[in-house]
Amino acid sequence: MTSRHFRRELLDGLRAILPLVLAALPIGFVFGTVAAGNGLSPLETVLMSALVFAGGSQFVAMDLWTHPASWSALGFAALLVNLRHILMGASLARSLGLFRRWQTVPALLVMADENWALAEARARRQPLSPAFYLGLALPFYCGWVLASLGGSLFGALLGDVAVYGLDFAFPAVFIVLLMGFWKGADTGRVLAASAVAALTVHSLVPGAWYIAAGALAGLVAALLSPVRQEVAA
Repeated sequence: MTSRHFRRELLDGLRAILPLVLAALPIGFVFGTVAAGNGLSPLETVLMSALVFAGGSQFVAMDLWTHPASWSALGFAALLVNLRHILMGASLARSLGLFRRWQTVPALLVMADENWALAEARARRQPLSPAFYLGLALPFYCGWVLASLGGSLFGALLGDVAVYGLDFAFPAVFIVLLMGFWKGADTGRVLAASAVAALTVHSLVPGAWYIAAGALAGLVAALLSPVRQEVAA
């Protein structure tokens, strides 16, 4: 790859992820605020965002945070929330044909829902290049870490962030991502199955089990959908 091609691919990735970076900044800020409210220092908050880099599990960890913290409960909850990364990683790995072996592991380590979705969309149209993925992942990663730091340092000055509607940024981002993968009635069935299972388990079972239940129900619905089409045919 020439330097000109590398820069073009890098800028293409940056332009693609920029709207989602801006959308994720309030989420990172809210996380930093919540972390500070639970007694984490700015350094601890930054390290958590930089090393864990998984917004969903970080928020769940804050919900379960106690003094002293139960590391086994926190770790198990994070595992449940991040089980989806196994499927996302397996999906993305199919598109890393242009990556060298030493580039593959770092690419998966900085994979998030947002850059995974855009990388998958890109791979449908043309081969996914390391430069394009770098343009996706690096700004998103840095934005998340810096927003977490900002929330840790200045979130208390705003008071209750829910008043500003910043807590809605999380579901709003995922709604946009889901619409990018919409394929009609089949997608609707998968989402409905996930929603029903997650809401049911959330009302009956404490903890983060509803996340695993929603993911499992969605997988079952997705697997059954092609079978139904073949039978109908």
